[in-house]
Amino acid sequence: MAKIKVAVIFGGISKEHNLSLATAKDVITSIPSDKYEVICIGITKKGRWLYYPGDASDIASGKWEFNPDCTSAIISPDPIHKGIVTIENGEVSIKKIDVVLSLLQGKFGADGSIQGLLDMAGIPYVGCGLLSSASCMDKSQTHLLVDGGQYRISTAKWTMITYRELNHIDERCEAICRDFAELFPLIVKPANSGSSIGVTKVNTPQELEPAVKIAFSHDNKVVVEEFIEGKELEVAVFGYDTPFASNVGEIIADCGRDCPREHFVSHSGCLRIPAELSQEETAEIRNMAIEAYKALNCKGFARIDFMLGKNGAKLNKISTAPGLGADCIYPQLMKELGMELSYLLDKLIEQAIENADRTY
Repeated sequence: MAKIKVAVIFGGISKEHNLSLATAKDVITSIPSDKYEVICIGITKKGRWLYYPGDASDIASGKWEFNPDCTSAIISPDPIHKGIVTIENGEVSIKKIDVVLSLLQGKFGADGSIQGLLDMAGIPYVGCGLLSSASCMDKSQTHLLVDGGQYRISTAKWTMITYRELNHIDERCEAICRDFAELFPLIVKPANSGSSIGVTKVNTPQELEPAVKIAFSHDNKVVVEEFIEGKELEVAVFGYDTPFASNVGEIIADCGRDCPREHFVSHSGCLRIPAELSQEETAEIRNMAIEAYKALNCKGFARIDFMLGKNGAKLNKISTAPGLGADCIYPQLMKELGMELSYLLDKLIEQAIENADRTY
């Protein structure tokens, strides 16, 4: 039987480019080779798409894009092609693909952009769709969708500042300081951004306006939230109609290793599984994760982040494109359930193909 052709896309033009590269080797080498044929597509920081036939070990360092066998490549939006158009020495050819696994992070990767292209192309892909991805990436939209009251999801008090308010930003910041007077410190962040880019903790009213301007340098909307002091918790959710949640993991801030906590955990245990919680707290957080997953119409997989403070657990954010490398948070949570990375990737790809008829 012919192998299923999986296109793995990595890199991208967002500021999370290197994070995407760092996970690529683990993912590519962990996809079961007896069942799948992997086709690698890398996107450079300048946005050039390249078909990469080389060794996965050269991806993390960035050496991949200088491989002499790389050729220009794009995913054709024409559904008749169902594949990748490569261009070499003026010759155009098409490589058929059955499913896409995107490792792109941040803007143009987790915000629905690549998902929209694949929807047009009629190619199945792992993970959430365009609207779900965009709604989870945009933190203001996440708040608007889950704060309506019909879901049992608690969030921090928040407000949004739009780009058109910059002309009177001093007045807007003064109003926020009055409204949040009893809640300092605050967190100021771009509405659309990955990792901790452009995020500032504001301890006094005087610090708010400069923090807002920093956030605006990364996006045209800014979210201001109350700061929740407490435990940082993670839940992995997997599935379609009947999604299930992993045990709750707890980020240990001082784990003795210098690791980007947004995506990775170290072997020494920056992620404690299970978290030190009561049975009631664990059940509440897992249930809230499923509620959030359904509320944002997620599918395939997502990582749900919470903060547990003195007033209980509050939804922090939903990542529809969590890192999938062996040391990343999502695979570690799933591994604790017995799903090793190879098996996890197999099931993610398998269910993407099985559920493609819902979209196409």
